[in-house]
Amino acid sequence: MGHISGEVKILGEMIKDWLRNATVRRFLILLLFCLILFSMGSMLHMILLLFLVTYVMNRLQHFITGGLNRLFPINYKVVVILLYMIVIAVIVLGISRYSPRIVDQVVQLTNEIMKFLDSADGDNFASKIAGYLQSFDIKNYTNDALKYIFALSKWLEFILLVIILSLFFLLQKQEISKFTSKFKTSKIGWFYNEVAYLGDKFVSSFGKVIEAQLLIAVFNTVLTILGLWILGFPYLFALTILVFMLSLVPVAGVIISLVPLCLIGYQMGGLKLSIIVIIMIIVIHALETYFLNPKLMAHKTKLPMFYTFIVLILSQHFLGIWGLIIGIPIFVFLLDILDVNKMEKTEEPVRVETKL
Repeated sequence: MGHISGEVKILGEMIKDWLRNATVRRFLILLLFCLILFSMGSMLHMILLLFLVTYVMNRLQHFITGGLNRLFPINYKVVVILLYMIVIAVIVLGISRYSPRIVDQVVQLTNEIMKFLDSADGDNFASKIAGYLQSFDIKNYTNDALKYIFALSKWLEFILLVIILSLFFLLQKQEISKFTSKFKTSKIGWFYNEVAYLGDKFVSSFGKVIEAQLLIAVFNTVLTILGLWILGFPYLFALTILVFMLSLVPVAGVIISLVPLCLIGYQMGGLKLSIIVIIMIIVIHALETYFLNPKLMAHKTKLPMFYTFIVLILSQHFLGIWGLIIGIPIFVFLLDILDVNKMEKTEEPVRVETKL
């Protein structure tokens, strides 16, 4: 018995020494949060969207408040309320005026893709493309997309709840910060310090990369839709949503977006128009990679394309569609915790390089 108790005591001391290591503690806490998030199931979607909406709106509020304070003093809460009023007005206007047209165009666009897949037998080139796309079970993907479109009413309830929670958080962020800081001197102060450290890292890496992805998506969408309008493409409302959503996915989104665009281009003007569309997308992607990306990214993380696709595949497997959007930011966050970027940080603007 004495021998066993001695081994238990030694093991206990080893565990204590292990937990005194800050890196070990932080990864255990991070693992705990991951388990909690995964146990929430469908609520994980709301938490992710809540973070994204709150982060973006907070950044907008800081930018607008800073600009207005140079002209006249203004309370940040006034700016927050005005911003959310604008967002709600845009949503209401979009639902009442444009949602029927968007749904109709999505259905028509889906039907065009299905029609291309079913009637490409007479054209050797088209039949090869159709066969290649069918090998990826493209019909099931388009059917799933339609299901999401027709479940719009459920998404609206979800989005409304996220907007309300985000608004309350930003209006009371000072009070929330003061109340939360009380845990620093409590009996779990060590836990608070580690969570605060992880929170700062999360916002400075994950948040910054997500913000950059959103701005890049807007940039890509505006230029792409402008080019498609000049080329005389139909279904511009549906294509705007499609291009924006796919632009949020690093590298792979650009490749995936080429499929419907080239199919429509081929039906409109044959192989020549499809090649023009490909060249247009390459030029837009080059502008984003070499001019916009370096100005937006705050961390220099050179991700080879192999790493990028591996991260996207794994994150999509575990997180679904969300994984394609937040997979790279999560990976950058983990690299930041491990100080992988520490030796590469410079004073000049830097970027996450995930270019083709």
